[in-house]
Amino acid sequence: MGNARIVGSGSFLPEKIVSNEELAATLNSKGIKTSDEWIIQRTGICQRHLAENLTTSYMAGEAAKLALLDADIKSSELDMIIVATSTPDNVFPSTACLVQANIQAYSASAFDIQAACSGFVYALSVANSFISSGFAKNIMVIGSEIFSRIIDWNDRKTCVLFGDGAGAFVLSESGDLHSGILSVDLQANGDYSSILSVGSHFNNSAIVGDPFIRMDGQAVFKQAINFLEISARNICKKSNFPLESIDWFVPHQANIRIMNALGHKLGIPNDKFIITVDKHANTSAASIPLAFDYARKDGRIKERDVVLMQGVGGGFTCGSILAVV
Repeated sequence: MGNARIVGSGSFLPEKIVSNEELAATLNSKGIKTSDEWIIQRTGICQRHLAENLTTSYMAGEAAKLALLDADIKSSELDMIIVATSTPDNVFPSTACLVQANIQAYSASAFDIQAACSGFVYALSVANSFISSGFAKNIMVIGSEIFSRIIDWNDRKTCVLFGDGAGAFVLSESGDLHSGILSVDLQANGDYSSILSVGSHFNNSAIVGDPFIRMDGQAVFKQAINFLEISARNICKKSNFPLESIDWFVPHQANIRIMNALGHKLGIPNDKFIITVDKHANTSAASIPLAFDYARKDGRIKERDVVLMQGVGGGFTCGSILAVV
């Protein structure tokens, strides 16, 4: 038995693209002063994809199909499907069960994980544990989100930040302890739960309360950098792997200023960071697999490269995965 290795990746983005100019025009028509320059300066985002009539499970299934093709693995060979999402189609059944039916992976168990924007890293850690312990050989891990449906489009602090999309990995046993996922670091601190949340809840089977994302931007910015720096240093210490020897950093694509500040704290040059926030905006649990797949398909991330993937989000949660691709 060995560690879990990424043997395939795939991604899906809705066709509809909304530029900063279009979004700013809509907000300005409501008396909410915004501009393309304002959004780029504060976030690095230029556009976002919106799902319109699509579902989270549909997008997840499309990304999964592409990941299977990339891995040259049949859906019948999957032992497990894990979907990281905060925007499932239903309370239940799980999004993963809907994906299972979509891709006809009837030999696979299926369940969802919810850790907000850290969800994909949490899901990868679970998949790695099942594979490295010998309980599974092939696992599909997906991040899929439609945050556009939980955004208050009159709240400039949040509506400019998010987009929709899905990304997927196929993980298989590497057979080599020095390849695949080398180490995992997961963190959470519920004391910061109020700085990024959706306050609605169930009461007698009905959703009540505020259904939209609410965020204390300054607090999130500060804690995100703090959590990510600590987690990066922790995982390198666990792995006995020098930070400067990592080939690529694939952080959660929340805000370019967070990524720049993290690079400064760690002493890592900007050209080692995979950046897609300008094209995709913040797609929550989908952002890491989308960015990874984008850079893998354009030839930057190559076989045997060492990659650090990091998520941070509501909870407050954070996680890091160090892997040899």
